[in-house]
Amino acid sequence: MSGRAQLMWDEAVTGYDFGPDHPMDPVRLSLTRGLVGAFGLDQVVDVVSAKPAGESTLRLVHREDYIEAVKAASADPGAADGAYGLGTADDPAFAGMHEVSALIAGQSVAAAEAVWGGEVAHAVNFAGGLHHAMPGAASGFCVYNDASLAIARLLELGATRVAYVDVDVHHGDGVQAAFWEDPRVLTISMHEHPRTLFPQTGWPEETGAACAEGSAVNVALPAGTGDAGWLRAFHAVVPELIADFRPQVLVTQHGADTHFEDPLAHLAVSVDAQRAVQVACHELAHSYAEGRWVALGGGGYAVVDVVPRSWTHLVGVVAGRPVLPEAVIPEGWRREVFARTRQLAPGRMTDGRWPVGYLAWEGGYDPADRVDQAVVAVRRAVFPLRGLLA
Repeated sequence: MSGRAQLMWDEAVTGYDFGPDHPMDPVRLSLTRGLVGAFGLDQVVDVVSAKPAGESTLRLVHREDYIEAVKAASADPGAADGAYGLGTADDPAFAGMHEVSALIAGQSVAAAEAVWGGEVAHAVNFAGGLHHAMPGAASGFCVYNDASLAIARLLELGATRVAYVDVDVHHGDGVQAAFWEDPRVLTISMHEHPRTLFPQTGWPEETGAACAEGSAVNVALPAGTGDAGWLRAFHAVVPELIADFRPQVLVTQHGADTHFEDPLAHLAVSVDAQRAVQVACHELAHSYAEGRWVALGGGGYAVVDVVPRSWTHLVGVVAGRPVLPEAVIPEGWRREVFARTRQLAPGRMTDGRWPVGYLAWEGGYDPADRVDQAVVAVRRAVFPLRGLLA
């Protein structure tokens, strides 16, 4: 296996554009790519593009009638069929929607192929992570579910154990649904509690179909959870399950919308804690998956202050050249941000919380603490199904 990492990038992914009033502003992608370049990370990874996912690949997850509906809406946005989740406030139809959605999916599938084939150890597609799309419907700003398609391609290539870890603030419902009945895929989602956030799924009791019990894991955290609680929950659940499952490939989704500045959610996590989880995922891949790691982006709607920094950290971790939290952001990138958005860019790669501390679960828990209650709930729901002590 090559030790070199791969960054999937094609400028055309910025065409994934729901319009000027939609929170998923594609400028977040181009600004991230610019910051990656400003730190020279594009010199230590292979920057490659891939072809759009073809229909046979899309059908690994999506129904044929849904693909046809997306193509029809792409050709004529005014004819979008709401029965397929298209033409809605969350997923407005736009010209070329099928083509650019398939392109993003193709990047994630190619990343998975490169990692499985041993061409690279790690691959990252920060334009991906569109985890809400269902087999037969668009949902939550997501048209094609590139994360599910990457996993399905790995299974098609012969993988028998794939772990998916999703730390977006929203439940990774589309990926869970795609593999609900498949014990070869372990899906772990750590998200804001469904009582307070879309898509109102991801309860601890959702543990997989009868034929795959314990293959779905949901850590539902209370609104307001900050760095220490978020990291405590991650380390209380994810490493033990990954160690038990021993995946052949680790696929992770790194939505940046857990951040305290994100306008669409209610967690209070810093870029520093997001970076800490990225590092932890890297270590898990090397400890239990022979280093095979596919990392994806996801949500994130503080498009200047948060997303570019978080995903540039992700690229640095994937590349084996992590950006120091205290690093000063290059002035040229900050000027580009102001020129494009008329917003002032942040000055450093940290929120001033590095190093981020948390209390290890092994030291005991507080039954009155809401984060600890969330951890206990998921451990009791899932761990016995996997033969582990709750």
